[in-house]
Amino acid sequence: MPLSEQEQRLLEEMERSLYQNDSDFVARVTRRQGRPTYTAITLGVLGALVGVAVVILGLVFKAPVIGILGFVVMLAGVLFALRPGMRVPKAKAPRAGKSSTGGASRPSTGGGGSFMDRMNDRWDKRNDQS
Repeated sequence: MPLSEQEQRLLEEMERSLYQNDSDFVARVTRRQGRPTYTAITLGVLGALVGVAVVILGLVFKAPVIGILGFVVMLAGVLFALRPGMRVPKAKAPRAGKSSTGGASRPSTGGGGSFMDRMNDRWDKRNDQS
């Protein structure tokens, strides 16, 4: 169900307000959306395997402290492998401004940009056609 014009204006106003007032929050959120790097995955898996080996050594030597240490190493390896990559955003958050048509100005993404920017552009094109 499409949004009414009033809801669309309200949503755009909220988005502009977020970009203007909480630009630090927007930068923090967009920065953490990276994927884990292959290096982090490789090191994490190796750490987890070392942790499993230490757990097995703890069982063989019947030393619970060694087993617990191995579990901690294994858990740290898995968490390291799954942590998101810290990529720097390609572009800054768009500045709110009025275009000559009276709407909010949007940067042209041309196939690039974030997922939300592409979805917003598609939404705008769909509304312009109808």
